[in-house]
Amino acid sequence: MLLEDQRFIHEDLERLEQAVADRVAEEPRNIRERLARDHELATFLARIEEQSKRLLEIYKDADGLREKEVQAVTTGDQFEGFYKQLDDIKDFHKRYPNEPVENLERAYKRRQPGEGEVPGMEIDNMFTGEEGFGQFLDLTTIHEDYLNLPGVKRLNYIQYLDIFDSFTPPQLLIKRKDKISDKYFRYVGELANYLEGFIKRVRPLQDLDQLFAGFDKDFDKQWSAKEVPGWTEEKAENGVPGPKTEGTGEGIWCADCEKEFKNENVYRNHLTGKKHIRAAEARKAAGTSGEKPSVPANGGSSGAHSLKERAVAEREHRVRCLAQVLQPERQATRINVERKQGMTERERQMELDALLAEPETGGEGRSGDQSDEDDEDRVYNPLKLPLAWDGKPIPYWLYKLHGLGVEYPCEICGNFVYMGRRAFDKHFSEAGHIHGLKCLGITSHTNLFREITRIKDAERLWEKLEGDRKKDRDNRDNVVQMEDAEGNVMPERIYLDLQKQGIL
Repeated sequence: MLLEDQRFIHEDLERLEQAVADRVAEEPRNIRERLARDHELATFLARIEEQSKRLLEIYKDADGLREKEVQAVTTGDQFEGFYKQLDDIKDFHKRYPNEPVENLERAYKRRQPGEGEVPGMEIDNMFTGEEGFGQFLDLTTIHEDYLNLPGVKRLNYIQYLDIFDSFTPPQLLIKRKDKISDKYFRYVGELANYLEGFIKRVRPLQDLDQLFAGFDKDFDKQWSAKEVPGWTEEKAENGVPGPKTEGTGEGIWCADCEKEFKNENVYRNHLTGKKHIRAAEARKAAGTSGEKPSVPANGGSSGAHSLKERAVAEREHRVRCLAQVLQPERQATRINVERKQGMTERERQMELDALLAEPETGGEGRSGDQSDEDDEDRVYNPLKLPLAWDGKPIPYWLYKLHGLGVEYPCEICGNFVYMGRRAFDKHFSEAGHIHGLKCLGITSHTNLFREITRIKDAERLWEKLEGDRKKDRDNRDNVVQMEDAEGNVMPERIYLDLQKQGIL
């Protein structure tokens, strides 16, 4: 039934286009709603692309089935073909009575919170608290991995934000031969993966595949020309590799330790140190043997060595490019970290609440008439009281009577805060809280978990209920004991089963 599939795809595409138009026409109130809308639009656009490919394949009709079906409809008996398809549909639903039917009218329609959908729940789970719904970077874990690398400077988090995309001295003192280690390779890979995942979460509507392809193309050009920072070709003298540049030229350079000294007395004292003597002996041994320590002798190991160098350099290049694209978020992260260091926990929570309640400033192009109408419709509500049915704030005494200023957090619902006892009591029977219990493995007797908001308490109660059920089941089986002719004692249920089978 290719014609029916063709009609269905056309309808699906029209529904998707209408859903995209409806989402774009809505004005998000804050950054959380904007991100939720963008990710939803990205999902719709991906489905439009997928359905369009299927529709083009049907129109191409490479196997000729569509043409045969059109000929059968136009030349044969129309009623006979109709009743044949009807019988096929009835036979299909007899064999699969519980097969769900896709309703395109409701598939892409936005549901209200009262219809069982919690808007923005995916966005809450997509970002950490430090990221602030994609406004800031969260590199705390990667910063700890950086501090565990051998030979790096001990930098605090703010200093690390300034140099995490610099992989050459003086910001990063790790030598080229030490970058091939698994620990450094893993660190650079995690940093690149985080930045790549962050930009995918923050900009779902941008053509990121083309952006990443441009990064790879630039790296191939630089690697072929040996212009990648930190991986340029080193000069060699008498078979011994040496650095391309020897310091700044202002002081005294120690070729054995590859270090520059600006004071002559410090340099002389350095020559008698154990570290310098070991470095000089190692350099002398490498020079007499005529081998380069950074390049293996055999050809096969040299090829693997070069491939690993290219992989590390490619990840470093990806981090540099992504950091350049995320430069606004990087600057905002630095400012946010410095500001939060002087804030209390209460001030941080108030700032987060203001962020979710603050509308986005996107209506600069409004006309004067519209602004006048907005001024007339604006309601004076300094205490931010809930609105009544007429659009005006409720009285303050009613606000205090119902306790709407009291916060009730629920950890099972993703640390969602309910304002007022009535909303808190009501949410225990709503779909969001029940879904949270199911994620914890609690599938039955959810009414026993009322007033429980912590995950540990819910898991502890569920384990106790399961243990009590198991004990009751064992006690019921072992209440009545039966004895067979040979004197064997067993529960009544087992005795009856053996008797039915004729074993006793």
